[in-house]
Amino acid sequence: MSINCKAAITNGKGEFEISEIQVNDPAPGEIRVKIAAAGLCHTDYDSLSWGKQMIIGHEGAGIIDQTGPGVTNFKPGDKVILNWAMPCGHCFQCNEGNQHICENNSPVTGKAWNGNGGHAHPGGSRLNGEPIERSFNLGTIAEYTVVKAEAAVLNTSEAMSFPAASIISCGIMTGYGSVVNAAKVKPGSSVVVLGTGGVGLSVIQAARLSGAAKIIAVDINPERLKMALSFGATDSILADKTDKGLLLAAQKVKTMCHGRGADYAFECTAIPELGAAPLAMVRNAGTAIQVSGIEQEIAFDMNLFEWDKVYINPLYGKCRPQIDLPAIVSLYDRGLLQLEEMITRTYSIHDLKRAFEDMLVGKNAKGVILFD
Repeated sequence: MSINCKAAITNGKGEFEISEIQVNDPAPGEIRVKIAAAGLCHTDYDSLSWGKQMIIGHEGAGIIDQTGPGVTNFKPGDKVILNWAMPCGHCFQCNEGNQHICENNSPVTGKAWNGNGGHAHPGGSRLNGEPIERSFNLGTIAEYTVVKAEAAVLNTSEAMSFPAASIISCGIMTGYGSVVNAAKVKPGSSVVVLGTGGVGLSVIQAARLSGAAKIIAVDINPERLKMALSFGATDSILADKTDKGLLLAAQKVKTMCHGRGADYAFECTAIPELGAAPLAMVRNAGTAIQVSGIEQEIAFDMNLFEWDKVYINPLYGKCRPQIDLPAIVSLYDRGLLQLEEMITRTYSIHDLKRAFEDMLVGKNAKGVILFD
């Protein structure tokens, strides 16, 4: 039977409204999830202007309400973390070990929604009787959603709250994976993190867990820097808004790193003008990691690449859902990873406008939408 529930719907023109949708039974290979909490990030705000109507939200956690025919690895009542990077297991990239850029199911690199790719059947969610797309194949800012079973990872933690679980599936994974899977930060190394929002704090935590000896947080917000130190940063630099390309901050980094620069630098600001900034922070043969997904065209001073520097732009921390997400849950259960502490504020779905406003002015490390 279909369920009537509330969802945040964008018209694709920068606007959204809270509307009633109908969520139908899952088709074969699908599950229906009662969303308990949905994390909020800049991508959700950006999605308001993607030129199409859809249910927004791509971070979330909840409880399985119903399983479709053929689903054997889940049952109603299971707690799950929803994950948009679902591998098909047989395309070229999956066979290469790149599950996060699956050519069939990824909403970023795979087939479009109308080709079905990783999206559940189009009639799973309906607005005014018509099928409606779910952002990133999930649409988590809704009371219920229907997704393919591959989009869910079982949450075995007894202690983890739903808000904490909800932020794992994008911001936490992106930061953690950029350190562990992409950069492969070595013990005893030096790390610089540009921007200390939710993703930056996740990078800091992962760098600490990887054994980095020096972790330098860079931000223009002194309160964020205080938080960074509590999450594992060893040093901080309060940057100046007028410091173009953070070149002055880079000089400070070099001074703090034996005059040569850091081994790794992670850009987590999502500010296009800072796309080249991590290159200025690293030593010769160091690694700069573009974490925040900058896609705009920007100018690079090729001198910043001198010498032998590597610049990488990993998607979603090279996520392997059934490996990395359980590893993050395990780190949390062992008291090694702070999640609840990252959540600055929670909101109801009816306060979504305010949640976006708070996020855009930098008020929150992480905001979360809570459902009854």
